[in-house]
Parts: sequence; structure tokens; C-alpha cells
Amino acid sequence: MVKTLYSQIGQYKTASILTPVFTALEVVMDVLIPYVTAKLIDEGINAGNIHNVYLYGLVMIGMAFLSLLFGILAGRMSAYASTGFAANLRSAMYRNIQTFAFSDIDKYSTSGLVTRMTTDVNNLQNAYQQILRVTVRAPFRLVLSIVMCLVIDARLSLIFIIAMVVLSFSLYHIISRVAKLFQQVFEKYDELNLSVQENVSAIRVVKAFVREKYENEKFATAAEALYKLYVRAESLMALNHPVMNMVVYGCIIALSWFGAHYIVGGTLTTGELTSLFTYVMSILMSLMMLSMVFVMLTQSAASGKRVTEIINEKPDIANPEHPLMDVADGSVVFQGVRFDYQDKGTQISGEKTPSSENGENKVSRKSALYDVSFTIASGETIGVIGGTGSGKSTLVNLVSRLYDVSQGAVLVGGHDVREYDLETLRNAVSVVLQQNTLFSGTILDNLRWGNEQATLEECRDACRIAQADDFIMEMPEQYQTKIEQGGTNVSGGQKQRICIARAMLKKPKILVLDDSTSACDTETDAKIRAAFRDQLSGMTKIIIAQRISSVKDCDRILVMDNGMVTGFGTHDELLRTNDLYQEISKIQNEDRGDFDKKGGKA
Repeated sequence: MVKTLYSQIGQYKTASILTPVFTALEVVMDVLIPYVTAKLIDEGINAGNIHNVYLYGLVMIGMAFLSLLFGILAGRMSAYASTGFAANLRSAMYRNIQTFAFSDIDKYSTSGLVTRMTTDVNNLQNAYQQILRVTVRAPFRLVLSIVMCLVIDARLSLIFIIAMVVLSFSLYHIISRVAKLFQQVFEKYDELNLSVQENVSAIRVVKAFVREKYENEKFATAAEALYKLYVRAESLMALNHPVMNMVVYGCIIALSWFGAHYIVGGTLTTGELTSLFTYVMSILMSLMMLSMVFVMLTQSAASGKRVTEIINEKPDIANPEHPLMDVADGSVVFQGVRFDYQDKGTQISGEKTPSSENGENKVSRKSALYDVSFTIASGETIGVIGGTGSGKSTLVNLVSRLYDVSQGAVLVGGHDVREYDLETLRNAVSVVLQQNTLFSGTILDNLRWGNEQATLEECRDACRIAQADDFIMEMPEQYQTKIEQGGTNVSGGQKQRICIARAMLKKPKILVLDDSTSACDTETDAKIRAAFRDQLSGMTKIIIAQRISSVKDCDRILVMDNGMVTGFGTHDELLRTNDLYQEISKIQNEDRGDFDKKGGKA
């Protein structure tokens, strides 16, 4: 963990070195000022020597100025280094998250990733700033103050030693208990962020089902748990102050008692006793600062572990050593493919599988595909149909290598997808997923996700094929119309058509539509299929649908049931030979409903 965090200091190493240097110089000036003060009192004021008063006074002013200057420089350098360190951490995490496969993203919740990139990084930023300044200032001041006390009077220094032991013992017990509480705090942060994220992203559903009260109670429960942990931690931390006061007052009383006797006995001067009072406060404050640093470091250690997990996470899917940089054509071959979701007690694709057997934490598997084999020629239009949970989406995710097969192989353009450069493969296989997502910006900005260099006319051509151009041109700003966050100002069908156009702008060899016209009316769906047939004849198209009407004109249709291929042929062939396809067709023709609603063999 330390090595990973250290590597993120990067270009801020110089500032990180200068901060403790300036801090040390500031401490030297601060520690020497009480010593000069003692000289001013004893050799100037008490001796009636005005020359020494001026001399030591000017020295003190110079030291105070240097202390201020070094303090300012240390503060600027520490702010520069710590904020830069935090920026590097966030960038490193974000860059690695972009390389995650779907299986890696499944491993961490969205709320957990948000907490790590905000709360955890902020904790590390604050801790790093404390390390650069306080962990230099406090021990350095402590050591120098003890040295100065020994120089002034070794006998009275014993008071400080005893005080340090008492204070250190008390602080150790406080810190050890607080550290355990802070380790639990971050888990509660994840729960709190999850509640906020789900509520905000699904606010329309919440209001439609009048579940505001339930959501408020859920959030209040998470907030209350976090509140209680913080109260316990802060209550323990609050003990620092009374313990500190007890030790400080005890030292002052002891110093006053013994110092008065030594002054009367002539073995200690008034100036030296004044300096000792200053140094005792300096020593005890240094211990207090160290205790706060220990708490922060303990708290940040948990954050550091969570952050380094993301930075060091190795993606399940990565480029081969010598990747292929060109996809020859749009042919697709599945050879004995099996795919298993793996789970260690985390939620995978919306389904939770058992994570323990006989009380042991083991990897459990949920098989989604079994021994799937078929061949698609380049330029074919293939329909995929089956009930919910039959493995349709998993099947097409393997084509663009969003997941890797557990057994067998998937070939695109005559080569195993694992042999391709990921960017090359995914540019050749354009996927419109079930969850259609538009980003904040204009419609044109969203379309150009498919091709940054696409002209307006190219975007309009793609939208004409996707049956999106007409409704876009009716909007006040047309292609410059702003899309609100999440695409809430366009309908589901409009969003789907924009996403289809965006995918086509990549000019892929394979276009996959994962139930991507489900929100479109039958007439629009038919127009999209006709446009595909007439204008995209050379492109391989894989169309997942729930309606037979959406796939019956495809060259061939793949029928999925419980992760297996039960039929592969034309519409007419399947009506004659495939029982499941016949049942789907019968239900939809009779009731005009979805197969799943009738409780078919899904």
C-alpha cells in the first residue's frame, strides 16, 4: 500500500521535500525564541542593561519574522503537495476504472467507487498534509524543547519526562479504541452513498410509487448508523483535551513549586523559569499534535487500503502481448462456449449467488451459457430471441469481449477475440446495450461518441437510418438541443434511436442491438429494420428482441433457452421444427403480449 501511494506523489516530490525543511526551520526559530527571552529578562531587564534589551529584542523580532516566513512557505508547499497528491490518486483510480471489464465493475458498487474517489482520497490528502508538516513539527519541537529544558535545568526536566509518560499512556488507550471505530465508518459511508445514488437516479420511480417515506427512512437509518459511530469516536477523542489540561496544569504547579525554591536558592533565574513554562507547553502540545496525527493516520490507513485496491486492481480482460490490429470481416463463430459468472459474495448482473458452503467463503458460479456453438457469416442479419434469463445479453457481450468465455472460444473475423487489441475489436463490434445512456451535452455531442470526426451530415444520415432525424429536426435547437442528465428530456424510444445512430457512426463490421427497439412502436421498429436491410447490407447485424415481429425477417434466428441454443434457422424453419419458437409465436399472435408474461419456458 505504501509503495503504491508513494508512487502517486509524482511531480510533487520537490514540494514534499521542501515542506518538512521549511517546517523544521520554523520550529528551530520558535524553540529558540523562549531561550532568547530568558536572556533578555536576565541579562537585560533584571541587569538593567538597555543595550542587551535592544540586542535581544531585535534578535527575537528577526526570529519571529523568519518563523513567519518559513511557516508561510511550509504552508504553501504542503498545500501544493497534498492537493497534487490527491489529484494524482483520483486520476490513477479513474484511469484504471476505465480499463475495468464488466466483471471488475461488478466487483465494486458504484457508491463504493464514489466514496473511494471522494471521502477516502480527501482523508489521504489531509493525512499527507499532516505527515509533511505536523509529523515533522511535533517530534522536532518535542525533541528540541526537551534539549532546551535539559540545557536550562536538568532537575526540572524530570517533570516533563513524567508528564510525557502519563500523557502518552493515556493517548495510546484513546487512539487504539478510536482507530477501530474509524475502520467501520467507511463501510457506513458506502451504505449512505448507495442510498443517495439509488434515490436520485430513480427519483421518478420513487415518486411514481409514492415511496418517499420509505426512502427517507432508509437514508435516515444509514445516516443514523454513521452518526452513532462518529459520536462514539469523537467522544473518545474529546478525552484528549481534559487529559491534556490535567497534565499541563500538573506541570505548571510542579514547575512553580520547585522553580520558586530554586530561584530562592539561587540555582535558577526568573528568565529561565519563564522559558521552562514556555517549553512545557511546547512539549505537551507536541504530544497532543502527535496523538491527533496518529488518529488521522489510522483513519487514513483504511482509506489508503481502499484506494490502492482500485489503483492496483488488475482488469480481468486485457490486451494480449502481440494483439491483432485489424478485423478482417464481420463473421462470428461460437465454438463450445460456456460462460460462468463468478461471485465472492458480491452482486453480479443483478443476481446474487450463494457465497458460502459449510460456513466457508468460496467462489460460487452462476452458469449463463452452456456449450453454445454456431456460425454467422459476414453480412448476415441474425435475430436472437428467448425468455428473460436465457443468456441473450451474455451471448452478445462475449462478441465484443465485455466478458471472457469460461470455456470454448468466440471468433470474430476468423480470429479468437482474445487475440485482438481491445480498442480495435470494440470499434469493429458496435453494441447498443439494453441500458441506453445519453450524456449531458447536445444531441450532436452524444452522436459523436460514435465518431468524434463525424460531420453534421454524417450524423443526420445515421439518424435517418435509425428513424431519429425527424423528431430531432422538430426540436427547437435541432441537433444542438441540450440533453439533460441521463437523457430525461427525451422519451425512451427517442433515446434508443439516438443510441442506435451513435453506434452506426462507428461504421462497425458488426452491429449488435440488445433489445434496443423495445421502447419503439411497431411501425418505427419496422422502418428501422427496413433501413438496416436496404442501407446496411454489408454489415453483420445481431438483433436481440422479445417480439418475433422484430426478428422474423432476419436471415436466421437464434433461439435461446436456459443458456443453450435450442434452434437456429429461418422464421419458417423454426415454426416447423422448434417447439419453443412455436410457443412464443402462438402466444404473441393470440394475445399480442410478450412471451415472458405468459410464463413460458424462460
